[in-house]
Amino acid sequence: MVRFSNQLVAEAIQPFWAALQAGEFLTDAAALAGTHRWRGLKWVRQAGGVRPRRGRDLKGRCLSFAEREEIALGRAAGESMRQIARRLGRSPSTVSRELRRNACGAGDYRATTAHVRAYERASRPKPAKLATNRRLRAIVEDDLAKRYSPEQIAGRLRRQFPNELEMWVSPETIYQSLYVQSRGALKRELTRHLRTGRALRRPCRKADERKSRVLPDMINISQRPPEADDRAVPGHWEGDLLIGKANRTAIGTLVERSTGYAMLVSLPNGYKPEHVAPALAAKIQTLPETLRRSLTWDQGPEMRDWKQIRVDADIEVFFCDPHAPWQRGSNENTNGLLRQYFPKGTDFSTVTQAQLDAAGNELNDRPRKRFGFANPNEQLAELLLR
Repeated sequence: MVRFSNQLVAEAIQPFWAALQAGEFLTDAAALAGTHRWRGLKWVRQAGGVRPRRGRDLKGRCLSFAEREEIALGRAAGESMRQIARRLGRSPSTVSRELRRNACGAGDYRATTAHVRAYERASRPKPAKLATNRRLRAIVEDDLAKRYSPEQIAGRLRRQFPNELEMWVSPETIYQSLYVQSRGALKRELTRHLRTGRALRRPCRKADERKSRVLPDMINISQRPPEADDRAVPGHWEGDLLIGKANRTAIGTLVERSTGYAMLVSLPNGYKPEHVAPALAAKIQTLPETLRRSLTWDQGPEMRDWKQIRVDADIEVFFCDPHAPWQRGSNENTNGLLRQYFPKGTDFSTVTQAQLDAAGNELNDRPRKRFGFANPNEQLAELLLR
Protein backbone atom coordinates (compact mmCIF):
# COMPACT_ATOMS: atom_id res chain seq x y z
CA MET A 1 0.00 0.00 0.00
CA VAL A 2 1.21 3.49 -0.82
CA ARG A 3 2.25 5.52 2.22
CA PHE A 4 0.57 8.86 2.79
CA SER A 5 2.58 11.97 1.88
CA ASN A 6 1.89 15.51 0.73
CA GLN A 7 2.54 14.38 -2.84
CA LEU A 8 -0.83 12.61 -2.75
CA VAL A 9 -2.61 15.85 -1.82
CA ALA A 10 -3.35 17.55 -5.12
CA GLU A 11 -4.58 20.78 -3.52
CA ALA A 12 -1.14 21.13 -1.89
CA ILE A 13 1.22 20.03 -4.63
CA GLN A 14 -0.51 21.30 -7.79
CA PRO A 15 -0.32 25.02 -6.81
CA PHE A 16 3.43 24.46 -6.37
CA TRP A 17 3.83 23.07 -9.90
CA ALA A 18 1.52 25.70 -11.38
CA ALA A 19 3.65 28.44 -9.82
CA LEU A 20 6.85 26.88 -11.20
CA GLN A 21 5.37 26.74 -14.68
CA ALA A 22 4.26 30.36 -14.36
CA GLY A 23 7.87 31.38 -13.79
CA GLU A 24 8.02 31.67 -10.00
CA PHE A 25 11.24 30.83 -8.18
CA LEU A 26 11.39 27.56 -6.29
CA THR A 27 11.26 29.29 -2.90
CA ASP A 28 8.18 31.32 -3.82
CA ALA A 29 6.42 28.32 -5.38
CA ALA A 30 7.03 26.27 -2.24
CA ALA A 31 5.68 29.10 -0.07
CA LEU A 32 2.46 29.11 -2.12
CA ALA A 33 2.09 25.42 -1.34
CA GLY A 34 2.61 26.08 2.37
CA THR A 35 6.01 24.41 2.56
CA HIS A 36 9.70 25.29 2.32
CA ARG A 37 12.22 25.32 -0.49
CA TRP A 38 13.84 22.01 0.40
CA ARG A 39 10.53 20.13 0.33
CA GLY A 40 9.76 21.70 -3.04
CA LEU A 41 13.17 20.68 -4.36
CA LYS A 42 12.50 17.12 -3.18
CA TRP A 43 9.20 17.09 -5.08
CA VAL A 44 10.93 18.26 -8.25
CA ARG A 45 13.66 15.63 -7.99
CA GLN A 46 11.25 12.80 -7.29
CA ALA A 47 9.13 13.78 -10.29
CA GLY A 48 12.14 14.24 -12.57
CA GLY A 49 11.13 17.86 -13.09
CA VAL A 50 7.83 16.83 -14.74
CA ARG A 51 4.57 18.13 -13.30
CA PRO A 52 2.30 15.25 -12.21
CA ARG A 53 -0.85 14.95 -14.28
CA ARG A 54 -3.09 13.75 -11.51
CA GLY A 55 -5.03 16.46 -9.75
CA ARG A 56 -4.32 19.22 -12.26
CA ASP A 57 -7.95 20.00 -13.05
CA LEU A 58 -10.01 18.93 -10.06
CA LYS A 59 -13.58 20.08 -10.61
CA GLY A 60 -14.81 19.56 -7.06
CA ARG A 61 -16.30 16.14 -7.74
CA CYS A 62 -13.58 14.36 -5.78
CA LEU A 63 -13.21 14.81 -2.05
CA SER A 64 -10.13 16.74 -1.03
CA PHE A 65 -7.86 15.73 1.83
CA ALA A 66 -9.15 18.68 3.87
CA GLU A 67 -12.72 17.37 3.44
CA ARG A 68 -11.65 13.90 4.54
CA GLU A 69 -10.13 15.44 7.65
CA GLU A 70 -13.46 17.15 8.37
CA ILE A 71 -15.28 13.83 7.94
CA ALA A 72 -12.86 12.18 10.38
CA LEU A 73 -13.40 14.98 12.92
CA GLY A 74 -17.16 14.74 12.50
CA ARG A 75 -17.18 10.99 13.03
CA ALA A 76 -15.02 11.37 16.14
CA ALA A 77 -17.46 13.98 17.48
CA GLY A 78 -20.41 11.65 16.89
CA GLU A 79 -22.03 13.67 14.08
CA SER A 80 -24.40 11.98 11.69
CA MET A 81 -23.63 11.65 7.99
CA ARG A 82 -26.21 14.29 7.17
CA GLN A 83 -24.68 16.75 9.64
CA ILE A 84 -21.22 16.19 8.17
CA ALA A 85 -22.55 16.53 4.61
CA ARG A 86 -24.38 19.74 5.47
CA ARG A 87 -21.21 21.24 6.97
CA LEU A 88 -19.14 20.29 3.90
CA GLY A 89 -21.78 21.35 1.39
CA ARG A 90 -21.85 17.79 0.02
CA SER A 91 -24.58 15.25 -0.59
CA PRO A 92 -25.17 12.78 2.27
CA SER A 93 -24.68 9.96 -0.25
CA THR A 94 -21.15 11.27 -0.94
CA VAL A 95 -20.24 11.03 2.74
CA SER A 96 -21.93 7.62 3.03
CA ARG A 97 -20.04 6.27 0.02
CA GLU A 98 -16.74 7.66 1.35
CA LEU A 99 -17.21 5.93 4.71
CA ARG A 100 -18.26 2.66 3.09
CA ARG A 101 -15.32 2.55 0.70
CA ASN A 102 -12.45 3.98 2.72
CA ALA A 103 -13.14 3.34 6.40
CA CYS A 104 -10.80 0.99 8.25
CA GLY A 105 -11.92 -2.09 10.12
CA ALA A 106 -14.73 -1.76 12.66
CA GLY A 107 -15.91 1.44 10.98
CA ASP A 108 -12.87 3.45 12.08
CA TYR A 109 -12.20 6.31 9.63
CA ARG A 110 -8.85 8.09 9.28
CA ALA A 111 -8.27 10.84 6.75
CA THR A 112 -4.74 9.77 5.76
CA THR A 113 -5.67 6.11 5.25
CA ALA A 114 -8.85 7.05 3.38
CA HIS A 115 -6.96 9.42 1.09
CA VAL A 116 -4.39 6.75 0.22
CA ARG A 117 -7.12 4.22 -0.56
CA ALA A 118 -8.96 6.68 -2.76
CA TYR A 119 -5.70 7.59 -4.51
CA GLU A 120 -4.91 3.95 -5.29
CA ARG A 121 -8.44 3.21 -6.42
CA ALA A 122 -8.39 6.17 -8.81
CA SER A 123 -5.15 4.98 -10.40
CA ARG A 124 -5.69 3.54 -13.84
CA PRO A 125 -2.10 3.17 -15.05
CA LYS A 126 -1.79 2.70 -18.77
CA PRO A 127 1.39 0.81 -19.68
CA ALA A 128 3.88 3.08 -21.41
CA LYS A 129 4.35 2.31 -25.08
CA LEU A 130 8.10 2.20 -24.69
CA ALA A 131 7.71 -0.26 -21.81
CA THR A 132 5.59 -2.76 -23.72
CA ASN A 133 7.11 -2.49 -27.21
CA ARG A 134 10.63 -3.85 -26.81
CA ARG A 135 11.52 -3.40 -30.46
CA LEU A 136 10.56 0.26 -30.35
CA ARG A 137 12.38 0.79 -27.06
CA ALA A 138 15.59 -0.71 -28.44
CA ILE A 139 15.53 1.65 -31.42
CA VAL A 140 14.88 4.70 -29.22
CA GLU A 141 17.67 3.74 -26.81
CA ASP A 142 20.08 3.21 -29.69
CA ASP A 143 19.21 6.57 -31.26
CA LEU A 144 19.54 8.35 -27.91
CA ALA A 145 23.01 6.85 -27.59
CA LYS A 146 23.78 8.42 -30.99
CA ARG A 147 22.77 11.76 -29.43
CA TYR A 148 19.62 12.13 -31.53
CA SER A 149 17.07 14.48 -29.98
CA PRO A 150 13.61 13.05 -29.12
CA GLU A 151 12.14 15.13 -31.95
CA GLN A 152 14.64 13.67 -34.41
CA ILE A 153 13.93 10.15 -33.18
CA ALA A 154 10.16 10.60 -33.51
CA GLY A 155 10.50 12.05 -37.01
CA ARG A 156 12.90 9.31 -38.09
CA LEU A 157 10.57 6.56 -36.88
CA ARG A 158 7.72 7.91 -38.98
CA ARG A 159 10.00 7.95 -41.98
CA GLN A 160 11.30 4.40 -41.39
CA PHE A 161 7.92 2.86 -40.51
CA PRO A 162 5.29 4.88 -42.41
CA ASN A 163 2.66 2.12 -42.17
CA GLU A 164 3.41 0.72 -38.70
CA LEU A 165 1.66 2.92 -36.19
CA GLU A 166 2.87 0.78 -33.31
CA MET A 167 6.40 1.98 -34.16
CA TRP A 168 5.48 5.65 -33.89
CA VAL A 169 6.12 7.64 -30.74
CA SER A 170 5.91 11.33 -29.93
CA PRO A 171 8.86 13.39 -28.62
CA GLU A 172 6.92 14.08 -25.41
CA THR A 173 6.50 10.34 -24.79
CA ILE A 174 10.28 9.92 -24.99
CA TYR A 175 10.84 12.82 -22.58
CA GLN A 176 8.23 11.47 -20.16
CA SER A 177 9.79 8.00 -20.25
CA LEU A 178 13.23 9.47 -19.53
CA TYR A 179 12.28 11.77 -16.69
CA VAL A 180 9.28 10.03 -15.07
CA GLN A 181 10.78 6.82 -13.77
CA SER A 182 7.45 5.43 -12.59
CA ARG A 183 6.62 4.81 -16.24
CA GLY A 184 9.30 2.14 -16.19
CA ALA A 185 10.48 2.52 -19.78
CA LEU A 186 13.80 4.31 -20.36
CA LYS A 187 16.59 4.63 -17.82
CA ARG A 188 17.28 8.16 -16.61
CA GLU A 189 20.98 7.63 -17.33
CA LEU A 190 20.13 8.10 -21.00
CA THR A 191 19.47 11.80 -20.32
CA ARG A 192 23.23 12.37 -20.49
CA HIS A 193 22.96 11.89 -24.26
CA LEU A 194 20.51 14.80 -24.59
CA ARG A 195 21.90 18.16 -25.59
CA THR A 196 21.36 19.63 -22.14
CA GLY A 197 22.47 16.50 -20.28
CA ARG A 198 20.07 17.42 -17.44
CA ALA A 199 18.90 14.76 -15.04
CA LEU A 200 15.86 16.94 -14.21
CA ARG A 201 13.53 18.47 -16.72
CA ARG A 202 13.05 22.21 -16.61
CA PRO A 203 9.83 23.96 -17.62
CA CYS A 204 9.91 25.54 -21.06
CA ARG A 205 8.55 29.07 -20.73
CA LYS A 206 7.93 31.84 -23.17
CA ALA A 207 10.08 34.94 -22.84
CA ASP A 208 7.29 37.02 -21.30
CA GLU A 209 6.61 34.32 -18.68
CA ARG A 210 10.09 34.45 -17.18
CA LYS A 211 10.23 36.15 -13.82
CA SER A 212 12.94 38.76 -13.54
CA ARG A 213 15.35 38.64 -10.64
CA VAL A 214 15.81 42.40 -10.74
CA LEU A 215 14.98 43.90 -7.37
CA PRO A 216 12.26 46.56 -7.38
CA ASP A 217 13.50 50.09 -8.05
CA MET A 218 17.09 49.14 -7.29
CA ILE A 219 19.83 51.74 -7.84
CA ASN A 220 22.77 50.56 -9.93
CA ILE A 221 26.37 50.88 -8.78
CA SER A 222 27.01 53.28 -11.67
CA GLN A 223 25.08 55.90 -9.68
CA ARG A 224 27.24 55.50 -6.58
CA PRO A 225 29.19 58.68 -5.66
CA PRO A 226 32.66 58.82 -7.29
CA GLU A 227 34.23 59.31 -3.86
CA ALA A 228 33.43 55.66 -3.12
CA ASP A 229 35.54 54.45 -6.05
CA ASP A 230 38.85 56.01 -4.99
CA ARG A 231 38.43 54.82 -1.36
CA ALA A 232 39.51 58.22 -0.03
CA VAL A 233 36.37 58.92 2.00
CA PRO A 234 35.33 56.43 4.72
CA GLY A 235 31.75 55.26 5.14
CA HIS A 236 31.22 53.32 1.89
CA TRP A 237 30.52 49.66 2.61
CA GLU A 238 30.30 46.43 0.63
CA GLY A 239 28.10 43.59 1.81
CA ASP A 240 27.20 39.98 1.08
CA LEU A 241 26.11 36.75 2.71
CA LEU A 242 28.45 33.97 3.82
CA ILE A 243 26.46 30.78 3.29
CA GLY A 244 26.63 27.88 5.73
CA LYS A 245 25.72 24.22 5.92
CA ALA A 246 23.53 22.88 3.10
CA ASN A 247 22.70 26.47 2.11
CA ARG A 248 20.30 26.65 5.05
CA THR A 249 22.12 29.13 7.27
CA ALA A 250 24.15 32.28 6.66
CA ILE A 251 25.67 35.38 8.20
CA GLY A 252 25.91 38.89 6.79
CA THR A 253 29.31 40.44 6.15
CA LEU A 254 30.03 44.17 5.84
CA VAL A 255 33.39 45.62 4.78
CA GLU A 256 34.33 49.31 4.73
CA ARG A 257 36.06 50.08 1.42
CA SER A 258 38.73 52.55 2.51
CA THR A 259 39.92 50.76 5.66
CA GLY A 260 38.98 47.11 5.16
CA TYR A 261 37.19 47.18 8.50
CA ALA A 262 34.76 44.22 8.73
CA MET A 263 31.54 43.65 10.69
CA LEU A 264 29.65 40.37 10.89
CA VAL A 265 25.88 40.10 11.25
CA SER A 266 24.15 37.13 12.85
CA LEU A 267 21.09 35.74 11.04
CA PRO A 268 19.89 33.00 13.43
CA ASN A 269 16.43 32.69 11.90
CA GLY A 270 17.51 32.36 8.25
CA TYR A 271 18.41 34.71 5.45
CA LYS A 272 15.09 35.51 3.83
CA PRO A 273 14.43 39.23 3.12
CA GLU A 274 12.37 39.64 6.28
CA HIS A 275 15.36 38.41 8.31
CA VAL A 276 18.16 40.21 6.49
CA ALA A 277 16.77 43.75 6.33
CA PRO A 278 16.20 44.37 10.06
CA ALA A 279 19.47 42.65 11.03
CA LEU A 280 21.55 44.75 8.61
CA ALA A 281 19.78 47.96 9.59
CA ALA A 282 20.38 47.29 13.29
CA LYS A 283 24.07 46.63 12.70
CA ILE A 284 24.61 49.71 10.54
CA GLN A 285 22.79 51.88 13.09
CA THR A 286 25.65 51.16 15.54
CA LEU A 287 27.99 53.22 13.30
CA PRO A 288 28.44 57.01 13.58
CA GLU A 289 26.75 59.02 10.83
CA THR A 290 30.08 59.80 9.15
CA LEU A 291 30.50 56.08 8.45
CA ARG A 292 27.05 55.61 6.94
CA ARG A 293 27.42 56.89 3.38
CA SER A 294 26.60 53.92 1.13
CA LEU A 295 26.18 50.15 1.02
CA THR A 296 26.87 48.10 -2.13
CA TRP A 297 25.37 44.61 -2.46
CA ASP A 298 24.78 42.09 -5.22
CA GLN A 299 21.32 41.45 -6.68
CA GLY A 300 20.48 38.61 -4.32
CA PRO A 301 16.80 38.10 -3.40
CA GLU A 302 17.68 38.56 0.28
CA MET A 303 17.83 42.32 -0.43
CA ARG A 304 14.22 42.59 -1.52
CA ASP A 305 13.53 44.98 1.38
CA TRP A 306 16.52 47.23 0.68
CA LYS A 307 14.37 50.34 0.98
CA GLN A 308 13.69 49.45 4.60
CA ILE A 309 17.44 49.32 5.22
CA ARG A 310 17.92 52.70 3.55
CA VAL A 311 15.29 54.34 5.72
CA ASP A 312 16.04 52.61 9.04
CA ALA A 313 19.85 52.89 8.82
CA ASP A 314 19.94 56.21 6.92
CA ILE A 315 22.32 54.86 4.29
CA GLU A 316 22.17 54.80 0.49
CA VAL A 317 22.02 51.32 -1.05
CA PHE A 318 23.48 50.43 -4.47
CA PHE A 319 23.54 47.17 -6.41
CA CYS A 320 26.26 45.57 -8.52
CA ASP A 321 25.75 44.39 -12.06
CA PRO A 322 24.77 40.72 -12.43
CA HIS A 323 27.65 38.26 -12.17
CA ALA A 324 30.17 41.00 -11.32
CA PRO A 325 31.72 40.03 -7.95
CA TRP A 326 34.77 42.21 -8.66
CA GLN A 327 32.56 45.25 -8.05
CA ARG A 328 32.62 44.15 -4.38
CA GLY A 329 36.25 43.08 -4.34
CA SER A 330 36.95 43.99 -0.72
CA ASN A 331 33.97 42.00 0.48
CA GLU A 332 34.83 38.96 -1.66
CA ASN A 333 38.37 38.96 -0.27
CA THR A 334 37.12 39.29 3.30
CA ASN A 335 34.67 36.43 2.85
CA GLY A 336 37.59 34.29 1.72
CA LEU A 337 39.52 35.19 4.87
CA LEU A 338 36.48 34.40 7.02
CA ARG A 339 36.52 30.82 5.77
CA GLN A 340 39.52 30.31 8.06
CA TYR A 341 37.16 30.87 10.98
CA PHE A 342 34.00 29.41 9.44
CA PRO A 343 34.83 26.67 6.91
CA LYS A 344 32.32 25.61 4.29
CA GLY A 345 29.63 23.50 5.90
CA THR A 346 29.52 25.57 9.11
CA ASP A 347 26.09 25.60 10.73
CA PHE A 348 25.68 29.32 11.44
CA SER A 349 22.54 28.73 13.49
CA THR A 350 24.86 27.55 16.28
CA VAL A 351 27.24 30.54 15.99
CA THR A 352 26.45 33.42 18.35
CA GLN A 353 26.92 37.12 17.69
CA ALA A 354 29.66 37.13 20.34
CA GLN A 355 31.58 34.50 18.35
CA LEU A 356 31.11 36.53 15.17
CA ASP A 357 32.36 39.67 16.92
CA ALA A 358 35.44 37.79 18.16
CA ALA A 359 36.25 36.63 14.62
CA GLY A 360 35.67 40.14 13.27
CA ASN A 361 37.93 41.70 15.92
CA GLU A 362 40.73 39.26 15.13
CA LEU A 363 40.33 39.90 11.40
CA ASN A 364 40.42 43.67 11.91
CA ASP A 365 43.62 43.29 13.89
CA ARG A 366 45.46 41.60 11.03
CA PRO A 367 48.09 43.76 9.28
CA ARG A 368 47.40 44.48 5.61
CA LYS A 369 50.03 44.92 2.94
CA ARG A 370 48.05 47.64 1.14
CA PHE A 371 48.18 49.79 4.29
CA GLY A 372 51.91 49.33 4.81
CA PHE A 373 51.06 46.53 7.25
CA ALA A 374 48.85 48.71 9.40
CA ASN A 375 45.60 46.98 10.36
CA PRO A 376 41.96 48.01 9.68
CA ASN A 377 41.45 49.08 13.30
CA GLU A 378 44.34 51.54 13.02
CA GLN A 379 43.20 52.76 9.61
CA LEU A 380 39.68 53.42 10.85
CA ALA A 381 40.89 55.26 13.97
CA GLU A 382 43.19 57.45 11.86
CA LEU A 383 40.41 58.41 9.43
CA LEU A 384 38.00 59.25 12.26
CA LEU A 385 40.54 61.66 13.78
CA ARG A 386 40.89 63.73 10.61
